Parts: sequence; structure tokens; C-alpha cells
Amino acid sequence: MTPFSQLLASVTLDGTVLTARVTDDWRQGRTLYGGLSAALCVAAALRVFPALPPLRSAQFVFVGPASGTVHATPMLLRRGKSTVFVSIDLTGDDGLATRALLCFGAARASALAHGGLSMEVVPPPEDCAAFFVAGGAPNFAQHFDSRLALGARPVSAAADPDMALWLRHRDAVAGHGTVALMALADAAPPAAMTMFTAPAPISTMTWMVDILADAPADDDGWRLMRSTAETVADGYSSQAMTIWTRAGLALLAARQCVAIFA
Repeated sequence: MTPFSQLLASVTLDGTVLTARVTDDWRQGRTLYGGLSAALCVAAALRVFPALPPLRSAQFVFVGPASGTVHATPMLLRRGKSTVFVSIDLTGDDGLATRALLCFGAARASALAHGGLSMEVVPPPEDCAAFFVAGGAPNFAQHFDSRLALGARPVSAAADPDMALWLRHRDAVAGHGTVALMALADAAPPAAMTMFTAPAPISTMTWMVDILADAPADDDGWRLMRSTAETVADGYSSQAMTIWTRAGLALLAARQCVAIFA
């Protein structure tokens, strides 16, 4: 097993191309785990353009499968007074796998402040049952501690496609930064899978992410992730996702379009 921190430390940069050799323990079915694909895209932008302001928003399109050696090539689209836009193509042996568009923005003084993403009251991770079970989880899941805090498990014929998981990196030195958060933020299965009556394939098509706050550098790493399928129809699901710290600080809000084959 290749820990997340070791994988990041092993990437190479040749000009503006970041190359990573990804082992099979980071696979999700026949492709690279989507959260790691996103994390590598963000890592490539930060390595090639080191003076970037904080990441504010990102869009990822998962075009095709990738495994083994992958290459992330960032391109600067525009640098303004406070914002920078960067696109990244992540490619593998079969061509384009992920296309990302990242928006970085410096903080500005503002008279406005509002926080409308309150965390659900759930038991702490220590009081919740393990979520990923050996033998029944994708390869990448072994890199994360997981606890079911709210809602149903996948393939349980649930009427309400909604779940909340406690998640954290097993790698104690994975870090608390944006790259580590992106690698964690796609770990939960789509909420629509709770409606399944039998196992069936799924595939994330697009993922849109807003970074809301910096994670504390000194907490225990547990993150509560809430996923709610707002619509499930015609073989696709649109879901909303939010991630909080244990203390209730909202770190990330996201949306996904997921193809389902059930």
C-alpha cells in the first residue's frame, strides 16, 4: 500500500508536467480513484505555479479511466488582480482521463459574512460503526478510516438517498491542506447507492467543488461528509455534498453528477 504522503512525495515534475506512478491500492474499479485524480490536478497547479492564492472553486470532468503512470499538465488561463484560473489535463495510457478547471482567489476585505451550512448533530466517530468493510469496498477505501454517522448503507433499498460519514486519512502525515482534502472529499459512495436493491456499477461524471475555509492544522483529521441525492432518474443522479470539521466548521460544498447502472 502506498500512503498518500508517500505518493505525493514520489511525483516528478518535468517542465510543466507532473508525473505520478499510482499503485493498484488507489484504484476504484478499473480506474484511478476520483478523489486522487482531483488531488493530483490541484497538486500539479500548486507545483507549477507556486505563488497561487488559496483555491476557491474547482470543476472536474472525469472523461475516461486512468491507472498506472499518469501525467498532469496545468495551463495558466488568466492571472488577474486577485484571482487566477488554471486548467489541468490528467492523462493516462488511454488518453485524457480528467479535465480540471481551478479558480484561485486572494482574500478581500468585506463587510458581509454569512454561514448557512450548519452541521447535522450526529454521534462522534468513536461511537459510530465502521463503514468500509474489508472485501466489500473499493481498493482505495483502505486509505481512509470511515464511520457511518447518519443514513443508510449502500444496497439497502433505502427510500431516502442520504448519508453522512466520518472520514479521515489513515496516513498520519497526509496533512490538512487542500490537496489532502480533495483526496478525501470523494471517498463516500454516491448517496443514490443506498437505494440499490443489488450491487451495480456507478461512475462519477462531473464534480464541482467550492472550498469554504482552511482546515485547522492541529485537529485530529476527522471530517463529517454529508451526501444527499436530490434527484435519481434516467440512469443519473444529482447529489449535494458538504464536509465539516469535527468542530462544525464547513470546509467544502460540492455537487456531483453520477451515472448509475441500476
